[in-house]
Order: sequence, then structure tokens, then C-alpha cells
Amino acid sequence: MSAPEREWGRLRELAGRAAADLDGAHPLEVLRWASETFGDTLCVSSSMGDAVLSHLASRARPGVDVIFLDTGYHFAETIGTRDAVAATLPVTVRTVEPLWTVAEQDADLLPRLHDRDPDRCCWLRKVEPLGRALAPYTAWASGVRRDESPSRADTPVVAWDARRALVKVHPMACWTAGDVDAYIAEHHILVNPLVEDGYPSIGCAPCTARVEPGADPRSGRWAGKAKTECGIHG
Repeated sequence: MSAPEREWGRLRELAGRAAADLDGAHPLEVLRWASETFGDTLCVSSSMGDAVLSHLASRARPGVDVIFLDTGYHFAETIGTRDAVAATLPVTVRTVEPLWTVAEQDADLLPRLHDRDPDRCCWLRKVEPLGRALAPYTAWASGVRRDESPSRADTPVVAWDARRALVKVHPMACWTAGDVDAYIAEHHILVNPLVEDGYPSIGCAPCTARVEPGADPRSGRWAGKAKTECGIHG
């Protein structure tokens, strides 16, 4: 067995133990464990729907890297939220871009790839850039929660991301939307203005629609298509 394979095995076992030990723990406790375990090789990813995860991570590890994928298709409000997070929280926001600009992609693959082949568009503009961005790290944290959709209902608090050979941390997995709202109110957290405008789950502008009150928060993502995930989380 090679040295990388031995290290991956160790990390996989570490993730399995942590998943059991930390299930149900407060997100801040999970992030403090991750900070103590991985140090500067821990990062956080954020789509900038709000600053909850960034705020939590900054409490656990001030200056932590926050990865933001600028797909070229974001709402202006999302870019504004990213800039506000960078200006007001003790984190280091690192913006990552696809290899192609939107214009270059349109020239090579024709415009509106997101309508014709959304999976490929997501891979080019999200999945591949994130893979490059995560290369220097050992662990990354995301804001995925179990209550967001049926496909996320079994999300572990800590997992082994075999595709990227990283430990993946879901500190908010056990939280509900109510828990998130309470944290936002208690700590006066930045929230993307689009949330109040009927967009509880915010992605790229061409593939995100308003959601009717009481509907599944993610029903506005790729509305009318069978697609429910961009590919980052499985």
C-alpha cells in the first residue's frame, strides 16, 4: 500500500469515528473539532445564500478560508453578499472561477448550455473548479442540512469524500431551517437579499426560480427538470 493510500485510510477511519461521535453536536463544536484536527488545511465552501456557516467557522478558526465559486451566472445580490462577508467577517474569502468564461463556453459549446445539458454546465462551472480549489486542503466544510431535501436526509456530520480524497464536514447537518433562522436572529447574520424575495435556495440565475410559500425550499432549483443537485455533493 502506498503512502497516500495509507493516509487516505487513516482519514477515512477518522471520518467514520467523528461521524458517530459528533452526530447531533452543535455546529460550532463540530467546526472546533475540525479546526483542531486539520488546522490550516481546513476550508469552508459557501454559496453565499447567507453567512451562517462562514460566521460559525470564523468563531472556530478566525481567518479560515471560505471558498466561493463564481460561476459567471450569479445574481448580483449573491456577489454582493460575498463581498459583504469578506468585508465584515474574520475569514479569507477565496473566489474560484471556471477555466472558461461564459463567453468562451458559449463560443465552444453554444449558448445556454444550462438549458440543454445542465449536468455538463454544472460540472464545468462548479464541480471542476471546486476540485481545483480543494486540492491544497485535507478537509472542507459545507452547509448541507438533512432537512433541505430527501436526497440529503442521511447526510453524516463527517464523511470521507472518496472522489476528492478529503474529509468532508457537514457541521449544520442536524440543524433545521428553524435553527438557522434562530442563529441568524441571535447573531445578526448577513443574508442574501434574494431570500426575502422568494428564493430560499439560491444558485445560478438562469437555473433558480422563486418558490411558492410553503413549498420545498429547493424546488426553485432547476425547476421543471429531474435534476436536484449540481454534482458537488454527490
